[in-house]
Amino acid sequence: MDVLPRHQQRCVELSVDSILCRWSFICDPYKNAPFDRSHRLLLFTRMPLTSTIRNANALSGLLLVLFLVVHLGGLTSALGAPASFEAYASGLHHNPLLKPLELGLALTSLLHISLSIHKGLRNRQAGNTAQLNSRRAEPFAAWASRSKTIAGVITLGFLGLHLQQLRFPRPMDGHEREALVHVLHQPLSLAVYGLGALAIGLHLVHGTEAAHRSLGWLDPANKSAIRFGGRLLAALLSGGFLLISLGLALGAQA
Repeated sequence: MDVLPRHQQRCVELSVDSILCRWSFICDPYKNAPFDRSHRLLLFTRMPLTSTIRNANALSGLLLVLFLVVHLGGLTSALGAPASFEAYASGLHHNPLLKPLELGLALTSLLHISLSIHKGLRNRQAGNTAQLNSRRAEPFAAWASRSKTIAGVITLGFLGLHLQQLRFPRPMDGHEREALVHVLHQPLSLAVYGLGALAIGLHLVHGTEAAHRSLGWLDPANKSAIRFGGRLLAALLSGGFLLISLGLALGAQA
């Protein structure tokens, strides 16, 4: 069997080795040896816990973003097609997959919240300011990063109120939109829903790019596209929820 030159021994075809090579401080002790099965096993066992936590936090956040996209898509018909919205809501709540999906969503949310708190505490204990220093040229991005905790708290408060008003208990079939309009007709509820929509957008401005960075998907070649796409997604989701809330509230007042 031909032996690769020493400078190419770290370049392997298996995707698992490509992933492992991202942690250069792990790979360096073996930079002069080919990756065999025993080396891969050793590297897996030495993979730092912080990387696992960071990746799990990023993946759970992206799953929650996917839920927001689907949820906003279902809400859009509430403004101009009430009958379609009621049919959609009724079909959704009678779907046997709803309860498992809700359980999975709840577990994903709890995982994301707990890992975010853990990460924040570790960064505070370590006195980590690298992220903020690297964003001094972008004040809005730096502000979004500094505000991620309060944005998360506002989002969590909005979610609790939203579930208490419209999920537990759930309105009767054919009255989902009526119940939503009634809630948004209350000034305090409308203010909370508006703040929740803005907080979601602010959280996404920071979270989308941070998740791609944590997963190793961000590099100099695509960082501008990912940053633009994340901010566009944040604007669409935040603006969509805000416009629907205002539209239903103003329609009720009219």
